Amino acid sequence: MPINVTMPALSPTMTEGNLAKWHKAEGDSVEAGDVIAEIETDKATMEVEAVDEGILGKIIISEGAQGVAVNTVIAVLLEDGETANDIGDVSAAAPAPAAADAPKEEKQEATAAPAPAASKAAAAPAANKGDRIFASPLAKRIASQKGLDLTTIKGTGPRGRIVKRDVENAQPQAAATAPAPQASSSQALPEDAKVNPFGMPYIEIPNNNIKKVTARRLSESKQEVPHFYLTVEVVLDNLLAARKQLNEQANGEFKLSVNDFVIKASAMALKSYPAANVSWNEDAVHQYLQSDISIAVATPTGLITPIIKSAETKGLREISDEMKELAGRAREGKLKPHEFQGGSFSISNLGMFGVKNFQAIVNPPQSCILAVGAGEQVPKVVGGEVKIKTVMNVTLSTDHRSVDGAIGAEWLQHFKRYIENPVSMLV
Repeated sequence: MPINVTMPALSPTMTEGNLAKWHKAEGDSVEAGDVIAEIETDKATMEVEAVDEGILGKIIISEGAQGVAVNTVIAVLLEDGETANDIGDVSAAAPAPAAADAPKEEKQEATAAPAPAASKAAAAPAANKGDRIFASPLAKRIASQKGLDLTTIKGTGPRGRIVKRDVENAQPQAAATAPAPQASSSQALPEDAKVNPFGMPYIEIPNNNIKKVTARRLSESKQEVPHFYLTVEVVLDNLLAARKQLNEQANGEFKLSVNDFVIKASAMALKSYPAANVSWNEDAVHQYLQSDISIAVATPTGLITPIIKSAETKGLREISDEMKELAGRAREGKLKPHEFQGGSFSISNLGMFGVKNFQAIVNPPQSCILAVGAGEQVPKVVGGEVKIKTVMNVTLSTDHRSVDGAIGAEWLQHFKRYIENPVSMLV
């Protein structure tokens, strides 16, 4: 009998997903293990493999459908000897996919709406071209404050003079026509462009599931988690010297980054001071027994945090190789749920963009995130002498319920010791 293919639950928290792409077409042969589709979850785009074999008899949910609930039938497989006539009515079980044409029609209506206003605005001043506008100083001032175009207002004062009551009684659309010429400028606009009430053209960039979930969770974190911030300055000269020596000796086999040292130092600091390796829960604070470091990675579809698990047990080369591999697959949307869900501590590094100092938002249920800035050479007083040192600012954001100021400050001292004396990470 026909086999229903349903929307899978690709993570414990997944309730719906977007059907990004079909890799098989109706009539294609399907073997168990074949990749048949790509599903966009709240964190990544993941491949779906067939668990049965047969012929793809009917695709129920088309590409681009959004908000498809878990366990909804998305396709039907036919076994040997079966035909499309054997497929029952399964379309009712599936939610209607988002119509691709609907947004286009809405956009066309939206772009068409401002056109009359723009032409009206262009026509109105033409009638007054070269004519002097008679208005009282008070009327001019009120018109300027309200953003009204005096050429569109009919005066009721002596000899058609525009007076106070004329601008106060002016219809709202008179104000809206003033900036409209911006939208009808000589610059060509995209077909899907819209114009806001102020005459500013724009295009809409739809938010995918990753951005929606990230926005919701960070908003909840900023509103519900009592953030506390601690900043220290670390000297990088010993680290940079060690990094240079290790990379030279690698003969191209690997290349360590400053971020690799930051990951290792964070993990070692959590090991030596586990009071910061915790998460807040109403019944009890959970203290973790290994350092699972989440690293923020920017991808075309949004922010994601792949995890270096048990980073305190791994060498710098292993961390570097694993980080490059995870970051590459993160940008391709190919991470598996266990590779980005969880983690006990987060790192956000914007130093490569020249950002010197910033404060990151805690990623619940974690209690800490370290914001890493750029290193720069500055004069420092060492032993009574001024010397040039390379320093870097790092800011620890904590959930004050589980990691208060004293705990956060103590952890930063452990981190600073490992960064400034990288050899200590080896023992």
